[in-house]
Amino acid sequence: MTATVTRLSTVDRLLPVWIGAAMAGGLLAGRLVPGLGDVLGAVTVDGISLPIALGLLMMMYPVLAKVRYDRLGTVTRDKRLLWTSLALNWIAGPALMFALAWLLLPDLPEYRTGLIIVGLARCIAMVIIWNDLACGDREAAAVLVALNSVFQVLMFGVLGWFYLAVLPGWLGLPQADLTVSGWQIAKSTLIFLGIPLLAGYLTRRFGERARGREWYETAFLPRVGPAALYGLLFTIVLLFALQGAQITDRPVDVARIALPLLAYFAIMWAGAYLLGTAAGLGYARTTTLAFTAAGNNFELAIAVAIATFGASSGQALAGVVGPLIEVPVLVGLVYVSLALRTRSSHDS
Repeated sequence: MTATVTRLSTVDRLLPVWIGAAMAGGLLAGRLVPGLGDVLGAVTVDGISLPIALGLLMMMYPVLAKVRYDRLGTVTRDKRLLWTSLALNWIAGPALMFALAWLLLPDLPEYRTGLIIVGLARCIAMVIIWNDLACGDREAAAVLVALNSVFQVLMFGVLGWFYLAVLPGWLGLPQADLTVSGWQIAKSTLIFLGIPLLAGYLTRRFGERARGREWYETAFLPRVGPAALYGLLFTIVLLFALQGAQITDRPVDVARIALPLLAYFAIMWAGAYLLGTAAGLGYARTTTLAFTAAGNNFELAIAVAIATFGASSGQALAGVVGPLIEVPVLVGLVYVSLALRTRSSHDS
């Protein structure tokens, strides 16, 4: 592990410190600055605070500018990777979250519903950062995120209806309702994935055409690369400032919601990593498979919960607790991945 960490830049090596400070700073700001949440939520883009939307775009663009788009064909030809990812994201992930929510929150229906919504919202944003930090396959991440985006538009509402209304009825459990606009999800996908993806593609295409690949890789990318981390930290501060009062006012509820989330992230990541290893995908693509399976689109989950049940609902609180648990857990799994990479290289 030590050998792995020393290869990271100083900024990346201290990533848990920066993220912990950003989370703490956001929680304190939301608690101590009167009306801050109202200010941040005053202007929204597709149900997300405009400052948070800008942070997400700033976070995603540098990583997507690094993608070698001429290599995407090698990913789309890897049918094992594509089918395994689809099965993990759209069969295993929602089913696992449904089971954990009912097992660990049988007496808290609002939080249970919120967690099921989180399980349905597959990651299309921060997973790109985790994958890059863990030295996963950038091209594979771009393809899998795009694939998840298409399925999110098509399947989110259908699976929400199935897991909240149909399946509980079959099992003799209380039913809930979720009405989600497919156009709302499509807009979210176009904004938070489409814009940075198009910008990254055009930057590489015209940058290489104008100055060559060597300049683009060695001069341009090192200049814009740090913006991804700054965008990540900026987004975390704002997100936790926006919901800080809810989190700090209800610590016992947060702890109850955290337990199934911790189990979910650990099981999904470890299961996907083992599957990728067994399928012989290699370290980079196995890592990408694991992070795309474990991550969730908490921006969408929060927006849907607020739009459907209200900003002060238990469903919305469950969505807010999602990144509180996901961010530090997946940062930790970045370091686990890097340690596994070092070990596998030593073994070979």
